[in-house]
Amino acid sequence: MIEICRRTLLTATAAMLMSSTVFTSANAETLDVEKDELKLGFIKLTDMAPLAIAYEKGYFEEEGLFVTLEPQANWKVLLDRVITGELDGAHMLAGQPLAATIGFGTKAHIVTPFSMDLNGNGITVSNEIWAEMKPNIPVGADGKLIHPIKADALKPVVDRYKAEGKPFNMGMVFPVSTHNYELRYWLASGGIHPGFYSKSDISGQIDADALLSVTPPPQMPATLEAGTILGYSVGEPWNQAAVFKGIGVPVITDYEMWKNNPEKVFGLTKAFTEKNPNTTLALTKALIRAAKWLDENDNANRLEAVEILARPEYVGADAEVIANSMTGTFEYEKGDKRAVPDFNVFYRYFATYPFYSDAIWYLTQMRRCGQIAEHKPDEWYAETAKSVYLPDIYMKAAELVIADGHASKDEFPFGTDGYKAPTPAADIIDGIPYDAKAPNAYIDSLKIGIKAKQVIGG
Repeated sequence: MIEICRRTLLTATAAMLMSSTVFTSANAETLDVEKDELKLGFIKLTDMAPLAIAYEKGYFEEEGLFVTLEPQANWKVLLDRVITGELDGAHMLAGQPLAATIGFGTKAHIVTPFSMDLNGNGITVSNEIWAEMKPNIPVGADGKLIHPIKADALKPVVDRYKAEGKPFNMGMVFPVSTHNYELRYWLASGGIHPGFYSKSDISGQIDADALLSVTPPPQMPATLEAGTILGYSVGEPWNQAAVFKGIGVPVITDYEMWKNNPEKVFGLTKAFTEKNPNTTLALTKALIRAAKWLDENDNANRLEAVEILARPEYVGADAEVIANSMTGTFEYEKGDKRAVPDFNVFYRYFATYPFYSDAIWYLTQMRRCGQIAEHKPDEWYAETAKSVYLPDIYMKAAELVIADGHASKDEFPFGTDGYKAPTPAADIIDGIPYDAKAPNAYIDSLKIGIKAKQVIGG
């Protein structure tokens, strides 16, 4: 694997000053970290950007950390290597710490003190499927297709496949990924059943109209082009890559499905945070600073970020492809480029704060599709969220960032109880509001999915 490791003269300086106070160029005091050499993992997606920026801008080093960033083959390998300690932490799917902690797929107590971004995903279909969908989509007075495009336009196509006895295969990146839940949510909102999981059948395809399976993000376009799948849900730049290759059409972004929805997190084992509390704080500080850099001055730094991410050691896609979404636009059908200024959000709207309400949404989707096989009371959702999401660490890091002069108090949600205000119906594709403090009522309000005390069998 490619490894990124930078050693500067700060290494020697840090060694000499390890037992005393260390100061950065901004005269900010650094923490006396327990472990200063770290290896962090990531998947080649644009939302790993806070890690790349914290490295390239020297924020890790200013916090007394010497970091190696290492791309991983897939999400399973990444999670396994964090659990075994081969990686100290990683860019993770938000569902991974939750699923591991409750024992779905694997069992390990993984936590997060930092949310990496909001939005950033899309759903793409092949040119052939798009040609069948397009006549079902209303057109506005300007002659353009009306967005957001709902799954209603896809349903007649899926129904035809089903009537002809042909599978309608779609890809997502991992069973507990946002992409899986978003694809399922979008399909279900149009009356297309995305399938259930059960204790005895973890394919996720029980009773499914569309058959969802795992494909690693960078392989999505090639798998679509080969005809193995007819569409997919993935993060950038792999939706825009389909447009540039002329093999597919992104039909909707997750911002259009749920305005400012949570995406990736930075995950560590609970044991690491307990053994290395100052190191955890230092990591969180560096990532907060990187996220701020990515969004500050109305995204003024995004073109520089695109150049960094395009390098082979990070995302390794053409800068033009990455810029298509990272700089405030998104291209759907070739030539149909629209303004989506919040497609990628790294800092504004308190994006980096690990809200319990975000964690609970993931848990509701796990229950909805059968990954959580049995009914759980509302209290269980809150307790599980609090065992995985660690806002106390985040706020302590934020206070230190403020004291260092790198941020102001109004940039953080001081006084929050860890819950966002309920998401209104107008901000969600199916018009069903979400209130994290009433998870079972929310699950029961969804038209397709497990209800109340139902259990899915075989």
